[in-house]
Amino acid sequence: MQTNDRHPTTEGRERVTLVPESLDDLWHLTYIIEPGDLVGGDTTRRIQRNDDDMRDTGGEREHMWVELEVDDVEFAKFANRLRVGGVIVDCSREDQLDFHHTINLEPFEELEVEKAWKPDQDDRLQEAVEATENPDVAIATVEEGEAHVHTVAQYGTEERASITGPTGKSAWGDGARPRDELFEELGEVLQRMDVEAVILAGPGFTKQDALDYMEEHNFELPGQLSVVDTTGVGDRGVHEVLKRGAVDEVQTETRISAEADLVDELTERIATGSEVAYGPEQVAEAAEFGAVEQLLVLDERLREERGADGEWETDVDDIIETTEQKGGEVTVFSGEFDPGQQLRNLGGIAALLRYRID
Repeated sequence: MQTNDRHPTTEGRERVTLVPESLDDLWHLTYIIEPGDLVGGDTTRRIQRNDDDMRDTGGEREHMWVELEVDDVEFAKFANRLRVGGVIVDCSREDQLDFHHTINLEPFEELEVEKAWKPDQDDRLQEAVEATENPDVAIATVEEGEAHVHTVAQYGTEERASITGPTGKSAWGDGARPRDELFEELGEVLQRMDVEAVILAGPGFTKQDALDYMEEHNFELPGQLSVVDTTGVGDRGVHEVLKRGAVDEVQTETRISAEADLVDELTERIATGSEVAYGPEQVAEAAEFGAVEQLLVLDERLREERGADGEWETDVDDIIETTEQKGGEVTVFSGEFDPGQQLRNLGGIAALLRYRID
């Protein structure tokens, strides 16, 4: 994420000019932009034509600059865009004021965001700026008979390929489909990917055999390549890779590996009945006592509770502010990845405590 300008406006608001550079950056903006914010950018809009000399064809699209008062934000991951909808409050064509419009924002398109910035939103913006320097990473997990390839992003991990082949080492030369066909296809997948590092993981020796095959057959793999032992493949293997910190070795800061550590600590404490709180009421009480060492809150729940459809009796921003005032740290989890899904099952908010309060 690039920040090209930032200046105060009125009533404690600031206007920031941003250029998202990746799908990760668009995902971050989903949890920064909220209803009531002002968002401006270039767009196209269908304009009705009623000229005597032109047959009305239902309107033609024109390029224009608009500023919206936001009422809806949607991260469309598979369309590679962020949709920001709202009422036009400023525009390069005055006749379009007060109409509803949606800006479809894609990477490398500049936008302006004016809002009263909350501390966690500032933190998220800074994280997006710093993450620009992190290399893109693929995790390939392989065992006899199957291989999976995931990419690592700040909004979670995403499976890019699932490959099946023959099982058992006897497949090398007994007339069955050769085992190296699995390695061949895996190498082709990794070679096509635009990543700077690959982590090859899995149980036993199969991963090393796969690496030896790809090196022997001169596949063009990233120079930054590491091998990690795991007990499983697929999603389970990826979780093990993240937990072992292997991604942190190639990325200076990886959001989801830190989340995996925190949620593992959380579930362990719940199992043993030690210093933990979960659910809005318990966590709010712990925050008031100054007992929260680490606050865990789900991004989608945070957005819902800040909007008109919030269900909690306590204000989520009060919990965050109280936690930070009394020396606690706040981590906003991604709902796209397994640790965030586990946190969702606990009500979307939990805390690791300095001491028990009951």
